[in-house]
Amino acid sequence: MLKRLLLPLLTAVAFAGTAQAQVSAQDVASPDGLVKAVVNDVMSAVKADKDMQAGNIGKITALVEQKIIPNANFQKTTQIAMGRNWSKATPEQQKQITEEFKTLLIRTYAGAIAQIRDQTVQYRPYRGTADDTDATIRTQVINKGEPIQMDYRLEKTAQGWKVYDINVLGAWLTEAYKGSFNTIVGQQGVEGVIKTLQDRNRQLANAKS
Repeated sequence: MLKRLLLPLLTAVAFAGTAQAQVSAQDVASPDGLVKAVVNDVMSAVKADKDMQAGNIGKITALVEQKIIPNANFQKTTQIAMGRNWSKATPEQQKQITEEFKTLLIRTYAGAIAQIRDQTVQYRPYRGTADDTDATIRTQVINKGEPIQMDYRLEKTAQGWKVYDINVLGAWLTEAYKGSFNTIVGQQGVEGVIKTLQDRNRQLANAKS
């Protein structure tokens, strides 16, 4: 179920410098233009690569690191997921949580990206303005005839638009983690979140080795 939900997430969150070079500056300057241009590029790239479809972890991980990391705001994602507990963490703990959470998401993406096949994406009209600094792009991914709701929250930064949250079938990524993070902090403190993320990342790394 998790991979099924993450599949459309992969196709739309993977923002790449290569894709940006293939569209005009005007296109990527808007959040909807960026999403449209890059989704099309990423889906085409994966569909054309038999190694990634076969689960080549090395190639998939390289793709994720190249396309997602530079164009996502993992710190904001982590801060929202931590909620009020973010302020309880020291700057060093905040850095650790962000890095571990980023690693977890990247590994999760890598585990799902090989499933991209014949999906298509439908985009809903975006009526933002040039003055917007926050945007929500609404789409549907058609997977074997079944529409899957996908929404993306982006923030305009000095480095351009960055994705910081994703909604799959009505559930925002940050909200999905907020409850579990809050429970862990209540029982084990902030260090408990760090340890939980480290343990999960270690399990995923061992499973792929």
